[in-house]
Amino acid sequence: MLDVQVIEDPATAVVALDPKRARLLAELAEPCSAAALATRVGYARQKVNYHLRALEARGLVEVAEERRWGGLTERMLVATAGSYVVSPGALGPVATDPGRVRDRLSASYLIALAARVLREMSRLVRKAKETKKRLATLSIDAEIRFRSAAERAAFTQDLTQAVTRLVAQYHDASAPGGRAHRLIVVAHPLPKSSSEKEST
Repeated sequence: MLDVQVIEDPATAVVALDPKRARLLAELAEPCSAAALATRVGYARQKVNYHLRALEARGLVEVAEERRWGGLTERMLVATAGSYVVSPGALGPVATDPGRVRDRLSASYLIALAARVLREMSRLVRKAKETKKRLATLSIDAEIRFRSAAERAAFTQDLTQAVTRLVAQYHDASAPGGRAHRLIVVAHPLPKSSSEKEST
C-alpha cells in the first residue's frame, strides 16, 4: 500500500470523489470483504459490491486475499493507498498554471506553484516506481511567528538573499551529467484555529 496515491485521470477522480466510495476507501485501510464492509458502513451489500467494482476498475482498491469456503470464494479487498490526492492535471487545460498568474506575490500564484509541484511530483513518483529507483527530494516545513510586519519584511529580504546566494553558488547550467532541480520557497499565514477565532 502506498502512503499517498496521486489521481491524475479525470474518470478516476470522479469515482474517488463520490462520497460513498470515498467512505469505502477510508474503511479499506485494512483488508475486508464486501459483506463485512456492508455491515460496517450500513449500506446494502449489492450497493457495496457496485461501488467496489467501480473502485477496483480504477485501481483504487485491489484484492489482498481470496478465501475459499466450500464452493464459494470470498475476496478480501484493500485500498491501494493510505490516502489520495487529485492532481490538478486531472482538470486538463483549465488546470492552474503559474505562467498564467501575473501577480507573483498573490495567493493565486502560490496555489499555482503548489499545483505544479503536485503535477510534477506525481509524474516523478510514478516513473520512480516503474524503474524501482528512489527519488531524491527535500522538504522543509517550519512555523515562524513574526513580532511585526517590519520583521516579516526583513526576514523575507534575508531569506531571498540567502537563497539567491546558494543558488548562485551551486547552480551549474553546463555541468555534464547534472540534473536540474526545482526549488520553491513559500510562506503564508496559518489558518486560525477555532479557539483563536472565538477569542478575536
